[in-house]
Amino acid sequence: MTDRNHHNVVIVGSGPAGYTAALYTARANLAPFVVEGWAWGGLLQQTTDVENFPGFPQGIMGPALMQQMRDQAERFGAQLETDEVTAVEFSQDGGLHKVFVGDDVHLTRSVILAMGAKHRKLGVPGEELLAGRGVSYCATCDAAFFRDVPTVIVGGGDSAMEEAMFLAKFASKVVVVHRRDEFRASSIMLERARAVPNLELLTPYEIDEFVAGDNGSLALARLRHTGDGSTRELELSGAFIAVGHDPQSQLVAGQVDIDENGYVATEGRSTRTNIPGVFAAGDLVDHTYRQAITAAGSGCQAALDAEWFLRDTPAPTQAAGEAVASA
Repeated sequence: MTDRNHHNVVIVGSGPAGYTAALYTARANLAPFVVEGWAWGGLLQQTTDVENFPGFPQGIMGPALMQQMRDQAERFGAQLETDEVTAVEFSQDGGLHKVFVGDDVHLTRSVILAMGAKHRKLGVPGEELLAGRGVSYCATCDAAFFRDVPTVIVGGGDSAMEEAMFLAKFASKVVVVHRRDEFRASSIMLERARAVPNLELLTPYEIDEFVAGDNGSLALARLRHTGDGSTRELELSGAFIAVGHDPQSQLVAGQVDIDENGYVATEGRSTRTNIPGVFAAGDLVDHTYRQAITAAGSGCQAALDAEWFLRDTPAPTQAAGEAVASA
């Protein structure tokens, strides 16, 4: 074990939450070690124009925004490792936490978890090909690109209704496609959706395929009735998938508290988990908002929580560190 493998803070993940946490802890002279993952930058690496992140009045491409956040954290001294964390072992008794990266074991007084969440996908033909070319996973992010054109929302919960009502302010028509007759959405959300004049609820149908037009962008969705198997086609320019998110909490399952939906649980309005010195931020903990700016804000919170923890908690003794290292 070398000094390179001893840290004040290890940050796992590199979306807006991870890089913001890295920036704040670096400026606090904590020399954070950031394990970015191979697909660094999170979900924004999969987006095109980002027009709702403050400070960019002309908008910015998602990958460019993440590159700037990455550069800013690195400028202040964050150490970035483009690799994957394969395992963690969290100490329950005030010892050092262990983070495994390849063949290396890193000991750290604190850990910030920022692995994010992935959009749940339909897995139908054309979905991957047309992602960013008409198929989207965030109406709040991308609705303004679909002014005065027909669109669909796929899903049946409150989030789908919220996305549909927001999208209806821009699109000429919004069709909510759900595979069951009954919606999971609450009664009040359904009432609000039904009151929107350019919004239609279509059940029980599921998407069979997304089809590109001559320009390579989305032009058509093929639907199948889940009861009788009949098919129909919808001409459209935008499709928004709102069937849920999968938080990337597998790495820490069984060590930190996780709720029934897989999100890491935190204490109150803080980013503290049930393990002292372990904090969580971003879409990994966020059921509700899942925006780049809210993820960045919670990354700031996690950095401050970690800084205060390190300030107020005595460092483990050498013996305790050795015990953890040999565990």
